[in-house]
Amino acid sequence: MTMSSSFGCVVSVLVGFVLVASAADFSQDVEVTWGDGRGKILENGQLLTLSLDKSSGSGFQSRNEYLFGKIDMNVKLVPGNSAGTVTTYYLRSQGSTWDEIDFEFLGNLSGEPYTVHTNVYCGGKGDREQQFHLWFDPTKDFYTYSLLWNPQRIIFSIDGTPIREFKNLESIGVPFPKSQPMRVYSTLWNADDWATRGGLIKTDWSKAPFTASYRNYEADGCVWSSGKSSCSSSSSWLSQELDISSRQRLQWVQKNYMIYNYCTDTKRFPQGLPIECTAP
Repeated sequence: MTMSSSFGCVVSVLVGFVLVASAADFSQDVEVTWGDGRGKILENGQLLTLSLDKSSGSGFQSRNEYLFGKIDMNVKLVPGNSAGTVTTYYLRSQGSTWDEIDFEFLGNLSGEPYTVHTNVYCGGKGDREQQFHLWFDPTKDFYTYSLLWNPQRIIFSIDGTPIREFKNLESIGVPFPKSQPMRVYSTLWNADDWATRGGLIKTDWSKAPFTASYRNYEADGCVWSSGKSSCSSSSSWLSQELDISSRQRLQWVQKNYMIYNYCTDTKRFPQGLPIECTAP
């Protein structure tokens, strides 16, 4: 793909008008890519589990690539003492100047909240982290984690409640991922050098194997194939934005559950915060 502009992000052209959606059959929609049997598709494609032990973690990826889409996944995170483990769910393109949209779930000691880590990369550069605690126990049941990616914005949501919005602010010089097709990925792996309290709490391997479970994967997106992106001009998510109610819920989450925001980290950016942090 030809890359231009100082951001490495160029305008993409959507061609074709074919609604492309996939739902709820992991056997058809994804492939387990590593883990030597630790990733399993069960219940006639309705359930997928990833496991981690001292030897290896595991992961899967979508068969399709997408250039914009709305991706929903029901996830039940590793229960109990999951300190040191990381469960990821993200979109990513290929190459050294990749784009990426991240959900990462950082494990905890029993009784302590998970940390939900989010980030957006464009052209291989991220550094746009926001982190949250949750208002529920994500290990007791399946909850729907959604990534909405359209030409105007990226919205991270949990059970329909938005927790973060990253707007397209290219007009003021902020790079935005819009030219590189991305696959959906999920992994479960050991990161006890940093994942829990900055690496102070290590993985307790006596609790292994650690297992995360997935249901109801649904990808409604513009499928990238043979250099073209096919999607429906009538897909509501292509122009979706936050309404008043959704914006109020977003503000509630950010006020009560956000524990880190790169846009307030003046120590990290002594020369001034990134320009999107002061944009209206």
